[in-house]
Amino acid sequence: MKEPTLRNSRLVLAGGLVIALAVGGAGFLIGRGTSPREVAPPAAAPVAAVPVVVQPTPALPDRGDIVKSRADLIALASQASDALASGRPLPKAAADLAGQRFELQLPFGCRGPSDADSDSPMRWRYDVEAKALRVHVAPVVWSGADPALTGDGTATGTIAEGFWIPRPWTVSETCPPAQDSAAPTGADAVTLPGQTLAVAQFADGAGQGLRDGKPYATVVRAAPEEVPGNQGLQLRLRGRIGGTADRSPVSCRQPAGPEQRPICIVAVMLDDLAINNPQTGKTLATWSADRTSLPDR
Repeated sequence: MKEPTLRNSRLVLAGGLVIALAVGGAGFLIGRGTSPREVAPPAAAPVAAVPVVVQPTPALPDRGDIVKSRADLIALASQASDALASGRPLPKAAADLAGQRFELQLPFGCRGPSDADSDSPMRWRYDVEAKALRVHVAPVVWSGADPALTGDGTATGTIAEGFWIPRPWTVSETCPPAQDSAAPTGADAVTLPGQTLAVAQFADGAGQGLRDGKPYATVVRAAPEEVPGNQGLQLRLRGRIGGTADRSPVSCRQPAGPEQRPICIVAVMLDDLAINNPQTGKTLATWSADRTSLPDR
């Protein structure tokens, strides 16, 4: 039996170390292959960006676009009358109405058809044989000498053309209901007041832009059941509130002194005029106010 030498011992130790490393490496690989692997969490699905919808702020109505009515014109004249009677200027809110749109219906012929020889400026009659409805509407013409236009601020030669507003104490645009006599039997006679409120277009001394009193007249076919009766007809005026000779939307005068109810004329710029029949709801004729040279229709 050989005695172990130093060389042999070193060889044995080196071999054992190699075997240990080989066994350890194999065990590590076997353990790694059999141990449960960590599974990476799935990537989160991309979330689509939700667009932010900005709700538009509702626009407030433009009060200047509101069409002024009979009630607005009566209120304008009332403020002008108060300003005249009290010696104050027209309130700014009333003066600012210049340029705003308006629409007005003037009833006429409320007492029924007129006679064939009538000279009433606003009238209608029905031809039974021809089944024709004949309508005649003549504007009123005021000159600078007319009491309704006299006073400070009225230019010499001023001419205005328009229509009186009947019964300016009511906003109703229809004929009044039929009534009996206004005064009881035996009472003193009732003195009817004159007209106190009108709408008119103002022009220079030559009457430029006006019809010179030329009437609006039309004849239309109508069945007997379409005859207006006590509902009369309506003259429809549309346009804008304008300015008088002194650049105010309304002119008021008191020709007989401070005890007289003021006579007021609202200045307007007409776009068109029409005749309406409330019995049928139909428009009988329309005229363009800015093209008065066209034939009536």
